[in-house]
Amino acid sequence: MTWSRFKEYFYQNTELGLALDISRIPFPEDFLATKEPAMQAAFSAMAALESGAIANPDEQRMVGHYWLRRPELAPGAELRDAISGTLQRIRQFAAEVHSGAISAPDGQPFSHLLVIGIGGSALGPQLVHHALGQPGRDRMSVSFFDNTDPDGIDYALDAIGGKLAQTLVVVISKSGGTAETRNGMLEAAAAFRAAGLAPARHFVAVTGEGSQLDKVAAAEGWLARFPMWDWVGGRTSELCAVGLLPAALQGIDIDAMLAGAAAVDEVTRRPITRENPAALLALMWHFATEGRGAKDMVILPYKDRLLLFSRYLQQLVMESLGKELDLEGRVVNQGIAVYGNKGSTDQHAYVQQLREGVNNFFVTFIEVLKDRSSSGDGRGGRARAPIQVEPDVSSGDYLQGFYLGTRDALSEKDRGSISLTIDELSPRSLGMLIALYERAVGLYASLIGINAYHQPGVEAGKKAASGVIALQRKLLAALREAGAPAEGQTAEALAAQVAGSPELSFKVLEHLAANGVVKKQARTPWHSSLYRA
Repeated sequence: MTWSRFKEYFYQNTELGLALDISRIPFPEDFLATKEPAMQAAFSAMAALESGAIANPDEQRMVGHYWLRRPELAPGAELRDAISGTLQRIRQFAAEVHSGAISAPDGQPFSHLLVIGIGGSALGPQLVHHALGQPGRDRMSVSFFDNTDPDGIDYALDAIGGKLAQTLVVVISKSGGTAETRNGMLEAAAAFRAAGLAPARHFVAVTGEGSQLDKVAAAEGWLARFPMWDWVGGRTSELCAVGLLPAALQGIDIDAMLAGAAAVDEVTRRPITRENPAALLALMWHFATEGRGAKDMVILPYKDRLLLFSRYLQQLVMESLGKELDLEGRVVNQGIAVYGNKGSTDQHAYVQQLREGVNNFFVTFIEVLKDRSSSGDGRGGRARAPIQVEPDVSSGDYLQGFYLGTRDALSEKDRGSISLTIDELSPRSLGMLIALYERAVGLYASLIGINAYHQPGVEAGKKAASGVIALQRKLLAALREAGAPAEGQTAEALAAQVAGSPELSFKVLEHLAANGVVKKQARTPWHSSLYRA
């Protein structure tokens, strides 16, 4: 890679404190020009989306996550007032919790926050919590239920320990019927009741108006309810109440996050490809993956606090772009696989394969120029003086050295990479990163002609899970019948009784037996095991 190519394709915006180097993706000199008509069409589609067009045709919905940081762009006073009013309520609620005006039933201030959600209702809040939190100095410490794993729930509750009485719980589910979130809510409520505490005096809901969760929260008199709107998808919901409420309660500057996102929106809204970092990212994805997901996207942030960024991008990119059909209904099986961890840790993990193994990926390096947080970066951290680990060399210098060295080592083996640089990690710059990738995903989806804003595969998985639960109920009913043999029945025989799959029945019965719900008498061979109530 030559210095002249770097100068030609290096994008830098000093006002944003953001730079993008695409020179190490080996696209030919005429690539940007040949893709310009398609890019202009993508810009037009994005402009229509932001103006309130039906951008999610499957569900006949608008897509409005860009309005969250610029409410005045929303089509109609009702939407604008809803966004602005909710933001003001978030600020007010957090301030009242911090001041003690809203306090725990024992009169003590709420000092701990438990966030219950899954997918976009957890990944965004977790990213922000980890990236911007200041342990020991945050206004509230934070824990998460982000799955329906009982052991994971117990782990989080054990971490809260004796602070349950001073714990505020935010339950997040747009539909109000997401099973994992509902289960976490019920588990949390049971833990509060077991401690002699009334859950309603600790719980807050973030949900769609009129959802099942909304009705429960209203009927039980929860502390507060905040809206989720059908025009904001879970994977793009960090900058609405889903992410802003937990962040504000933690003490993070949510206005700076919104300002950073709005600043990137302004830049990436411009239909000039060379001056638009989101467009450049989308075009690099298109070239690197041949417009059909031929290679994986590896995210390597050289910043420990961005450890969760790859997980966040997995949902944003893969749920948005991983689609069977295009907008014309043709089978295309699109998508880009995303994985990653952090540098330089991964130089001791999978970089060996990246350099010398199968060349089925491209890397995005994320560099943060400022090594340490300080009181001036919007995170409220205390500044620590840098030390030299060698003459004129700091730990941060080594971190950059490993990033630049790894980038060169990959280039030597013709492994393509993008470098994204921000000046510092702060609420503003994290908002910038979120907005940049949201826009890049939307533009790329237009380039390949798919709907980025629905998730039929996720819904299919939920339906299949419901079928497994229904099968479990039938198996238990069969086992509990008065005429069931005392010595038990095989999974195959029980499956025949309930017209279910023998394999699924075996798996369900093994789980029930391991948890003491049914009894198992092992026989030989394994598939002859007997089960009884």
